[in-house]
Amino acid sequence: MAHVIITGGSSGIGAALAEASAAKGDDVSLIARSETALQTGLGDLERRFGKSGRRFHAEMADTGDGPAVANAIAACETALGPCDTLITSAGIVIPGRFEELSAEAFESQLRTNLFGTVNAVRAVYAGMRERRRGKILMLGSGAGLIGVYGYTAYCASKYAVAGFAEALRAEARPHGITVSICFPPDTETPQLAAERPLRPAEAHATIGAGGLWPAPAVARVALAGLDRGRFAIYPGMQMKMLGLFGSVAMPLLRPWFDRKIAVARRIQSRKP
Repeated sequence: MAHVIITGGSSGIGAALAEASAAKGDDVSLIARSETALQTGLGDLERRFGKSGRRFHAEMADTGDGPAVANAIAACETALGPCDTLITSAGIVIPGRFEELSAEAFESQLRTNLFGTVNAVRAVYAGMRERRRGKILMLGSGAGLIGVYGYTAYCASKYAVAGFAEALRAEARPHGITVSICFPPDTETPQLAAERPLRPAEAHATIGAGGLWPAPAVARVALAGLDRGRFAIYPGMQMKMLGLFGSVAMPLLRPWFDRKIAVARRIQSRKP
């Protein structure tokens, strides 16, 4: 039985990862910003798995606030023991053309998606090194593999998370720590439902090659990859091909995207 700490664990992919971890027999701690969502998520886990002896805990914190997330993780470890697996699922998406996106909206995505991940990892890393064991799973995105129209901030944050994971993997491995990163395609979550109306028409024209996945399916693939010690985890063939061959294919993909964007812009210009 392991203690799994999940940031952003109260909804979406994070909630699905919490449920899948509990189903495997793990103790689970949730960290999120919304107390209402946290209590709902905690209650769901306790109702479904509480009688089986699994233990659950929840702490409210904004992962973009380093001291706050460190205190939350310390409280989780006090309640359920040292962190065996950290999953960083907290994230936000605010699409919009670069010139229309406020500095605050741009920076908030970097703060939550990148520094929220770094802050959570920092809070468990020393303990894992001392114990010479541990697993870290970061939630990346297909937008961390390819630039997407209208997603300059989100892509920047997710590309940065991928780079952080790659470098940390090399540093952590000699200390018995496994680092993995999952690159989900569009996933059916409340966040996606809120994000879609904000997408520019050009983004709608180019997004969707990876298909729409249910959150529980992403969680199953992510945990299976983590258990196998894989570094890069790709739900679906499209994400795998993009991850393995995207950089080679980009000279062909860019003109294809440019054509789709041009068509979308022409259609928009004709609307009254």
